[in-house]
Amino acid sequence: MNEAAVAGGMDIRQVIYIVTLFVASVLFILGLHGLSHVKSARRGMIMAAVGMLIAVVGTLLHNRIVTYGWIGGGLVAGTLIGIPLGLWIPMTKMPERIAFSHAFGGLAVALVGISEFFNYHQGLTRFDLGAVGFEVLLGTVTFTGSLMAFGKLQGFLPGRPQTFWGQKALNFGLLGTGLIMLVALVVHPQAQIFFYSLVAIGLFLGVLLVVPIGGADMPVVICLLNSYAGLAAAATGFALNNPVLIVCGALDGGSGFILAVIMSKAMNRSFGNVLFGAFGAVDHAEGGGGADKAGSQYANVKSCTPEEAAAILSGSQLVIIAPGYGMAVAHAQHAVFELTKLLESRGATVKFAIHPVAGRMPGHMNVLLAEAQVPYEQLVEMERINSEFSQADVALVIGANDVTNPSARNDTGSPIYGMPILDVDKAKSVIVIKRSLGSGFAGIKNPLFEAPNVMMMFEDAKNGIEQISKELKAL
Repeated sequence: MNEAAVAGGMDIRQVIYIVTLFVASVLFILGLHGLSHVKSARRGMIMAAVGMLIAVVGTLLHNRIVTYGWIGGGLVAGTLIGIPLGLWIPMTKMPERIAFSHAFGGLAVALVGISEFFNYHQGLTRFDLGAVGFEVLLGTVTFTGSLMAFGKLQGFLPGRPQTFWGQKALNFGLLGTGLIMLVALVVHPQAQIFFYSLVAIGLFLGVLLVVPIGGADMPVVICLLNSYAGLAAAATGFALNNPVLIVCGALDGGSGFILAVIMSKAMNRSFGNVLFGAFGAVDHAEGGGGADKAGSQYANVKSCTPEEAAAILSGSQLVIIAPGYGMAVAHAQHAVFELTKLLESRGATVKFAIHPVAGRMPGHMNVLLAEAQVPYEQLVEMERINSEFSQADVALVIGANDVTNPSARNDTGSPIYGMPILDVDKAKSVIVIKRSLGSGFAGIKNPLFEAPNVMMMFEDAKNGIEQISKELKAL
């Protein structure tokens, strides 16, 4: 009787486990679908978060769990760290936070693989050994690669590409060696040196893969690291026989890879060029005023004061704002929305031109403007807004450089030639708010600044917008 009751209890527990994993998987898929549209993105995030909660609860019912002590401790520690990360880190620091989260996601996956190997490697099948080795290799690559990306984004490490002779050969050699170690581990599981080698190669390779990538390519790097973390999680699912990890990891890895492809296409560049092209040198001349080393490249640049900018905007019927990383750095999104409301109160129509790679992560401008309560309807993607610039009275460029550079259209010798850009130069008047004439992440000159219909306002984005709003109210 007791044995039957226990068996029945185990059956119920297993059924609940399977049902929760199914529900969680469905919520992950629906959440990912919701993230494909701006209006439904918040709902998609909530659905995915609920799915993850259900998945965690379901996993805790697994019959391999013998004690909940360490799990409870990890839950408390993770909660104490995660809530402040979510509440206190400003939206302008989202790229850094995402890179940091990827790092610890990769570390968690790697640690699970290491634990699985040392506790069960004698009893693992060859398939499971391969999954564990792949999981550890990708997890360690994601860990150190994400830390490098975080350092570049935060400014701890140089943003410009760091290259040396034989770098590509070394990277390919390490990757090939890692794959050989993975095969050797499957064939000879008792030789733990192969496993140690996989860990070391992954940690080293993560650093070397991100070192030669510059700031201009950070959106693609973040997408790829997200993809690596997802694939590593899927491998963990195979190793632990956890279906929800397989589904979640596959969705994460696949969506990250697709997003990286979209980002590369938006820059008209291939993966190979992004990963091995050493493109995106950062010009550190960006500072105050217009008289810097980069400024000597330009001639006939016209500057304007906040009063002049306000006078031009006061009579405008259609204003298109092109935001960029300068807006994020200056925390200017709220000031921009206040200016938007002020212009609308004077009868102007205001739209925001969103370039897919403006900023330091995919959707960076959307996130910042949504946080400032800018209506979704005013955020217009590049493909739809470009045809409207010729009817715009003013194109207001706020800290955007490379994504407005007409060299991408006109100069076949430019490294960004062929990259789709915002056609701000076709507006009747263009006001560029920028701290200096310093170049953007691509490290090249922007002929837009010399165009006859362009005026430069050399100010921090937030200060400049606030001064224009003040002058506009006084008119």
